[in-house]
Amino acid sequence: MIIKNVALETVCGITSTLPKNDKIEVAFAGKSNVGKSSLINALMNRKSLARTSSQPGKTQTINFYNVNNAMYLVDLPGYGYAKVSQKAKEEWGKLIERYLHGSKQLKAVFLLIDIRHDPSANDRQMYEWICHNGFEPVIIATKLDKIKRSQVAKQVKAVKTGLDVRPGTVVIPFSAETKQGRDEIWAYMDGLLSAEQETESAGAVGNNT
Repeated sequence: MIIKNVALETVCGITSTLPKNDKIEVAFAGKSNVGKSSLINALMNRKSLARTSSQPGKTQTINFYNVNNAMYLVDLPGYGYAKVSQKAKEEWGKLIERYLHGSKQLKAVFLLIDIRHDPSANDRQMYEWICHNGFEPVIIATKLDKIKRSQVAKQVKAVKTGLDVRPGTVVIPFSAETKQGRDEIWAYMDGLLSAEQETESAGAVGNNT
């Protein structure tokens, strides 16, 4: 997709009403320091659309980015940040669950995992939680530039094993520095968008007959 315009359209906190969007949504989940903001900026070809921070746990809201007025990228609150209170973690969890259950336009969830490390207990819990809510997460293995090329296959296998992924799960190694993996992520999202447009066209034809 050629990015013509992108804007942060809606920000939802713990007590906010979630928007009823009429375009498809793809959501991004991951630990607080996994590079989610850097990924979104790389996907959008922007340097500071999603604010990156040296302080983990910065994203405490669900942020909806309108892309080309065609789809929404949805940035979910980071999880697993130790300095956040248990009550805050529970509230963020409820907010994410409310979104996963409530959005009628959510077509895919991307789960970001640091390729350098085995998935944590929080990562495994989030993976199972996303699956429990009816989605098959696409795994994005971030920080690819931090490891040697010869280590990639071994680390991807470690991510799959650590999460105990379902057969056929897509894993995309990604680097915000080199943009490697960006095209693969966009190809997946473009496929979702094309499928949605075909469904809408078929529906329009059906209504006219």
